[in-house]
Amino acid sequence: MKKVAIISFNIFLLAALSAEAQTKSDTTERTKARHDAPVTKILNKTIGEAGNDTGFDMAPETTLRNVEASVKQITTKMPKGPYKATWESLKENYKVPAWYAGAKFGLCMHWGLYSVPAYHNEWYEKHMYTEGGVGQWHTEHFGPQDKFGYKDFIPMFTQEKFDPQAWAQLFKKSGARFVAPTCQHHDGFALWDSKVTPYNAKQMGPKRDLIGELCAAVRKQGLKFGFTNHQIENFQFINPPAAMLEKMKTERADLYDPEWQPFYNVADRSDEACQKFLLGWFNRNVELIDKYRPDVLWFDNGIDQRFLDPLKLQVAAYYYNSAKQWGKEVTLNTKKAAFAPSGTNIATIGSILDFEGHVPAGIRTGTWDVDSQIGSTWGYTEGMRVASAAAIVNRLIDIVSKNGTLMLNLSPKADGTIPQEQQETLLGIGKWLAVNGEAIYDTHNWIKFAEGRKDALNVHFTVKGDALFAIISGKWPGATATITSLAGGQAPAGKINAVSMLGAKGSLAFTQDANGLHVTLPADAPCDIAYTLKITGLKMNPATVTASGNPIMEAETK
Repeated sequence: MKKVAIISFNIFLLAALSAEAQTKSDTTERTKARHDAPVTKILNKTIGEAGNDTGFDMAPETTLRNVEASVKQITTKMPKGPYKATWESLKENYKVPAWYAGAKFGLCMHWGLYSVPAYHNEWYEKHMYTEGGVGQWHTEHFGPQDKFGYKDFIPMFTQEKFDPQAWAQLFKKSGARFVAPTCQHHDGFALWDSKVTPYNAKQMGPKRDLIGELCAAVRKQGLKFGFTNHQIENFQFINPPAAMLEKMKTERADLYDPEWQPFYNVADRSDEACQKFLLGWFNRNVELIDKYRPDVLWFDNGIDQRFLDPLKLQVAAYYYNSAKQWGKEVTLNTKKAAFAPSGTNIATIGSILDFEGHVPAGIRTGTWDVDSQIGSTWGYTEGMRVASAAAIVNRLIDIVSKNGTLMLNLSPKADGTIPQEQQETLLGIGKWLAVNGEAIYDTHNWIKFAEGRKDALNVHFTVKGDALFAIISGKWPGATATITSLAGGQAPAGKINAVSMLGAKGSLAFTQDANGLHVTLPADAPCDIAYTLKITGLKMNPATVTASGNPIMEAETK
């Protein structure tokens, strides 16, 4: 009996020690800043599968405990609705909006204080607080950083020529279906009328609610409106050299000016300051959601890391429950595995996936997009190179043929104008879409996205209903065009009954043999840049949109 008691006590002791060890382990996980674990599985690079970077990327280098503490400080009441701040709830309730799945072309923009110096790039704030390089250029043009800091660009960000109606009309003419300007970039300066932060465009600089004015104008044109939010990167964006920091600290200048310390987040990076910052990030998002009812809310990669999940889930639930009350279909838009707790972006939950600046190598079903620059920098810089309409249209064709959407980034100036070169590119895109939009909007991928080799036509494919579109890029082919993928014996089931060219009148003569579909083209090209053949009669693959937005690796379509 005594032996049994001893054994029982030992088991109890081991259990207690194990529980204590687990508690310590859990505490360590929550109190130690940790990078996301690297993805070790073999990734499907053809469809752009990836996880979060193993570094913090641009997330605040904080801990799960700080994130949880900030969530506990939330006082805003969650709107009534089916969404809870859990992955399970998002997975159960979220569906990709039909309007977004069919949009295929939208606009975003880097619009902010960095367009005042208009030098280097939109990370000017980060680079100006250095010795040499951009820091030296800043000193030569504006004075030393402790005398003229980034905050001093705010009065120069006048936007005196900003005409939201003219912008919205231009966007409409471009053929874009939605517009999502930057509401705040890494510098944290808010472009809306905010009660959460005093550092905003209504109280400072232009003294206007830039987001509100543009929102009203864009929606008047019948376009969807949202915004991109980069502010979470602000907490540790500036990292000056020690000597510069010490000088400012001693003088209580710029980064250490008590009036501006909350704007810069340099003087205090304690746990308490981080918690306050994270709570402020949540409250800014709530304010944006409540004031402007965005159709899309896009986040930069600062929210990627897993330790931020409790906070970003609060924003997601608030947004989606609010949208239910508005009666609107809306979506978050995020990068990498920010909303993929399993670790890779083929299992994203409650968000459309965004690829920054690069396009998957092959077809990726579901719904996704690429945010891509119109010029050589994201934000406006003097002398920046701007891509032609032809270059952007060909980029759009490639992305859509792989089943994606292009979000084209614009770069407005500090005076509130969109440079003429960018306007001409947008109008050129719109001119092409006016003729060829049937092959872009509301389409999905075919069984292959393109054909072409040296000395052959460069052709991309899209599908809508029972029609196959073959978009020929480059020079006008001449009298005939041959589509080799539609050779006899290789083409899909069915029989081609008609071929036409978008923008041209009547049907086109064609023949089909073992070398391909040979089409007699119109005498004159109906447009420039690229030319679209519409082919009917063949059995097309069904739509590849999924409710979750993820690639079809499960029996999920809609």
